[in-house]
Amino acid sequence: MESVPPPAWSFGAGAEQADELLELVLAGTKTATASAARDYEAEDEPLPERGTLSIILDGSGRPRVLIETTDVEVVPFDRVSEEHARLEGEGDRSLAHWRDVHQRFFTAEAGHDRGFSADMPVVCERFRVLYSD
Repeated sequence: MESVPPPAWSFGAGAEQADELLELVLAGTKTATASAARDYEAEDEPLPERGTLSIILDGSGRPRVLIETTDVEVVPFDRVSEEHARLEGEGDRSLAHWRDVHQRFFTAEAGHDRGFSADMPVVCERFRVLYSD
């Protein structure tokens, strides 16, 4: 039986942000992430599901953490909860900070041509660390 390794990726955009967000994961502060559902559509990739494994890379592309998705919910951007923003662990962990940072991120890093909108679908994913080096 052949095994398939989990996908490997880094949080954020660029090496510096990947390292910053990885440190939050390693500290146990970041236990959630959010992605634009339209990016999955544009890349013809399935949405993550409960039980999905992922290898998280640092800014230099080195594998550092194995995570397991524990929950996935797709909601409009303007309906992302305060709890989810807190679990993402960034900045002051407030919903206002989350919205500001993610609106800029989803606008600048879009993998689709539909732009940003307050009602765009967002994949809110919770995870747990299974292994870290």
